[in-house]
Amino acid sequence: MTVHAFHTTPIGRLLLVGERDRAGGIRLAGIYMEQHRHGPEVDPSWAKDAAAFGEVARQLDEYFDGSRTTFDLPLAPAGTPFQRRVWDELARIPRGTTVTYGELAARVGHPGASRAVGAAVGRNPISIVVPCHRVVGADATLTGYAGGVERKASLLALEGARATSEAAIAASTPPLRAAGGRRAGAASATSAATSTIWRASRRHGPQAAR
Repeated sequence: MTVHAFHTTPIGRLLLVGERDRAGGIRLAGIYMEQHRHGPEVDPSWAKDAAAFGEVARQLDEYFDGSRTTFDLPLAPAGTPFQRRVWDELARIPRGTTVTYGELAARVGHPGASRAVGAAVGRNPISIVVPCHRVVGADATLTGYAGGVERKASLLALEGARATSEAAIAASTPPLRAAGGRRAGAASATSAATSTIWRASRRHGPQAAR
């Protein structure tokens, strides 16, 4: 049986999707952001059960407040064997670091298959917990992200990712306009991308799934 809930975070409301196991517990099957590319619509047959996601919500809140660096949750992502292999490797990328699509392809035993690996990364259903946001382009630009490049920049900034340079963020995010219509420079673009999560955190604070 599929269950779902919504959880408010500094990067917006997340849709949590899970599957009940035979013991009555929940295995996390998806975390989707607002306007998530490839994200599902809530099916009328899905039960809404915020209590079932209590542990997921707690660990997400700890991640956003900086007190959690890894997740410990039962997962049930639906995908092909190749996709699952890529997702397993994503889960091994430590917080605060990034890898390129080429590096990830080599790690899964398919050097030269960066495009296929990138497609699998883009189909990762469990955002944040399976950290597809830690994969960047060969020149360290953020490239695409199913939840939006600005959210990717915010997550990497929260984690203090060393490879996320000002130039990489500035090249990856849409141009910002300073007062008077002038285009903001790299430092301004970086500041805007990295401060979004903290402004939202101060405004909302951690909230339980609902």
